[in-house]
Amino acid sequence: MTQVAKKIMVTCALPYANGPIHLGHMLEHIQADIWVRYQRMRGNQLWFICADDAHGTPIMLKAQQMGITPEQMIAEMSQAHQQDFAGFNISYDNYHSTHSDENRELSALIYGRLKENGFIKNRTISQLFDPEKGMFLPDRFVKGTCPKCKAADQYGDNCEVCGSTYSPTELIDPKSVVSGATPVMRDSEHFFFDLPSFSAMLQAWTRSGALQEQVANKMQEWFESGLQQWDISRDAPYFGFEIPDAPGKYFYVWLDAPIGYMGSFKNLCDQRGDIDFDEYWKKDSTTELYHFIGKDIVYFHSLFWPAMLEGSNFRKPTNLFVHGYVTVNGAKMSKSRGTFIKASTWLEHLDADSLRYYYAAKLSSRIDDIDLNLEDFVQRVNADIVNKVVNLASRNAGFIAKRFGGKLADKLADPALYKTFTDAAESIGEAWASREYSRAIREIMALADVANRYVDEQAPWVVAKQEGRDADLQAICTMGINLFRVLMTWLKPVLPSLSERVEGFLKTELEWDAIHTPLLNHEVAPFKALYSRIEMPKVNALIEASKEDAAAAQPAATGPLAEDPIGDTITIDDFAKVDMRVALIKTAELVAGSDKLLRLELDVGGETRQIFSGIRAAYPDPSVLVGRHTIIVANLAPRKMRFGVSEGMVLSAGPGGKDLFILGADSGAQPGMPVK
Repeated sequence: MTQVAKKIMVTCALPYANGPIHLGHMLEHIQADIWVRYQRMRGNQLWFICADDAHGTPIMLKAQQMGITPEQMIAEMSQAHQQDFAGFNISYDNYHSTHSDENRELSALIYGRLKENGFIKNRTISQLFDPEKGMFLPDRFVKGTCPKCKAADQYGDNCEVCGSTYSPTELIDPKSVVSGATPVMRDSEHFFFDLPSFSAMLQAWTRSGALQEQVANKMQEWFESGLQQWDISRDAPYFGFEIPDAPGKYFYVWLDAPIGYMGSFKNLCDQRGDIDFDEYWKKDSTTELYHFIGKDIVYFHSLFWPAMLEGSNFRKPTNLFVHGYVTVNGAKMSKSRGTFIKASTWLEHLDADSLRYYYAAKLSSRIDDIDLNLEDFVQRVNADIVNKVVNLASRNAGFIAKRFGGKLADKLADPALYKTFTDAAESIGEAWASREYSRAIREIMALADVANRYVDEQAPWVVAKQEGRDADLQAICTMGINLFRVLMTWLKPVLPSLSERVEGFLKTELEWDAIHTPLLNHEVAPFKALYSRIEMPKVNALIEASKEDAAAAQPAATGPLAEDPIGDTITIDDFAKVDMRVALIKTAELVAGSDKLLRLELDVGGETRQIFSGIRAAYPDPSVLVGRHTIIVANLAPRKMRFGVSEGMVLSAGPGGKDLFILGADSGAQPGMPVK
């Protein structure tokens, strides 16, 4: 019985249009693309959609700083984003922008339906207002002292020290992040989406299997704490869509951002003319809708988004596929260590397939963070792709080319072994479909080992020297190449570039169901190197280039104050780049040959740093520092000194000399904890 093809729409979270794509972003887009490519191989009709998230106060302010319009900035960023995704072979059917006519019309339509159905509430609120900039301040654009634990320099919506949430009006001594001015209170009418009205629906949807267990459990916590009405409006000036019949009021970016999925799909429908938009978005749609997202935006996608769709008579997502974060070498991506790697920088030094493969080898359907360990990356790619898979083809192709004119035999040497491979297709396919990518890779590589053992045991290089065994040699090598074909068919969703080269060599397309019919009496092309080994110097060059990217992103001082170090000024954006961390002093010792420096070894959350600090006069007996917590600048570029490399800066205060003391941290603070 022939399976009826599914109609599926898949989206990735929309990248924010104020910065480049990096390896953290690429995890999601690669994960989704592998799933999409597998579904297409199985004959399902699938549309893969994305767009840039192009609205909001940060984009407006950044464009002002750059001296260009927001429209120009988001257009340039969109081009760069699309180039990066194309470089990694992300197979989008359409990549659009939330700043589009389609999104404007759909946002107005959904808002109008929500309002008509009684789900939009109006009320006047008091809000912090920047008197210098003449603008109301979003929560994250206000900083002050936490009203709960009294930690300084906390954002207006939550404290990163004690974890409390609060209103920006509750901050002690609030300051505008934009201008530094003290905000004042002003009244403004705002529009609220009545999320609590959808509590029963959302609880039922949560239990419907539409969410991973970890997400469903998290939602239960939110239900227990009580859903709140959601402020969906912002006052001018704001870069976004003006709310219909409400001059000077704009849709909050998080209202029109998810509608951007619909806007991008509508744009594709209009371009093609053969796709029915309503078939995919109507209330009773039988099509499937999947969102790949990061765990940081679950709240919006599992509560606001399905409630908005329900309230405006559109279909809800079939499922959310949520993933964790990326760490590099066991730690958060770091610009100073060169591990905050842009997608474009990666492609200048390494190929896309290698990262796609490594991510696939680590990914499961859970929301766990994954670590890109660069040494393990090199070893794994070389061991699996080069030694196990590509080498399988090269060990057999030479004999087929030289002895048989590129022609495969008309029979397999071991049909039973071949059936063992094709029988595994169901399990491997199920792993791809359920996003258990690491399991799929394990099964494929286990069979690659079996294939290579077969070649080792049959030893075609020995058979080739024996009289009268040409038919055996051709059958053995035909078997090896057919096993290679099966392995590459399974890996095609992960390795699109390599697969294309393999298809050229085999002179046939790699199709999932075609593996049940082996290539026999078939001509293959002369074998050429399909993939090159990765060497550590390339990875080291990537790290150095990423450090240079970070350094180039730091603006040089300009203007009349540039030559006066006392008069230099920085913006709040510059200051926000300083990564201050709590560190535990493990050892402290005098530095021979210096009358100013101490050498400190510090624990910064599982990582040990060496820092040379000019505080010897204040601490002639450095042993008194051991066991104390201090604060360091963790993302200062390492500095090579004649005593060694200093990997950061210990913060100190005082007039100098004997009166220069390190800044302490609360003894309850954990090493590596950010200081805000």
